[in-house]
Amino acid sequence: MSQQTIRCGYAAIIGKPNAGKSTLLNAILGQKLVITNPKPQTTRKKILGILNEPEFQVIFMDTPGIIEPKYLLQEKMMSHVYLALGDADVFLIIADITELGDGGLKYIEKLLEQFPRISRRPAILLLNKIDKAQPEILEKAIAEAEQTKVFKHIIPISALNGQNVPDVIRFVAECMPIHPKYFPDDIVSDEIERFFVSEIVREKILELYHDEIPYSSEIVIEEFTERENSKHYIAAMIYIERNSQKSILIGKKGEQIKKLGELARAGIEEFLEHPVYLELRVKVRDGWRTDARALRQFGYDIKED
Repeated sequence: MSQQTIRCGYAAIIGKPNAGKSTLLNAILGQKLVITNPKPQTTRKKILGILNEPEFQVIFMDTPGIIEPKYLLQEKMMSHVYLALGDADVFLIIADITELGDGGLKYIEKLLEQFPRISRRPAILLLNKIDKAQPEILEKAIAEAEQTKVFKHIIPISALNGQNVPDVIRFVAECMPIHPKYFPDDIVSDEIERFFVSEIVREKILELYHDEIPYSSEIVIEEFTERENSKHYIAAMIYIERNSQKSILIGKKGEQIKKLGELARAGIEEFLEHPVYLELRVKVRDGWRTDARALRQFGYDIKED
């Protein structure tokens, strides 16, 4: 296909926590690239997912859920949202239709006020979780959204079961500028395997633990040795904020961290399609979520080009 007819660009997926942004990205790519969980703030950084077709390439940007930051880590998370907004050729605003209720699209209106750039680029509103929504609420939301005159398309979807996701892909691709592809066709993300391995460990922490443990933990892959004819060796350090959290994470006689290791290993092996030996260790780093130096070391600082 001629480079003069290929469409290529960036699409930012933005919305509140738990709206279904990561689930949507996985559905678009047809594979599990990013972790998902019912707990809010599962996504902490901007993550690229690249959809390649002969006639187009769309670089989707999964972003942290938009919140009012209460501490430094959350401020850094929101900086990833602002970075995605600056890069985007198209905005995908995703809203959980089951949470709109009588309030209608007040959240969307506030979002448009907070990020005026959205109205200057093609914006698509995705009303997610229609498999759980009452028809009258969906109809009202569509009518209200149409009145804003902001959205190029309004698409009811179910990211979980893939309903209308092909329409999302088609409309996004149509909105992209004519431009040569930014990435080779065999690239699905710009992140390295270490990042996704660390995310899988964090996903299993989200599944296994409650209260502050998931939000106080950060994963660093300290060693990743590939072995063609035997198990890959992966050493992961789990950082938490307090000694009391360390004992909860490890559990009585190490039972909890053993269970965590088993679940994480299975997830990593599925992702890498190769057997692994996973070693998990735990280290306390007091107040890392409010420590600028720690956050830099954990990769939360935005690097300007």
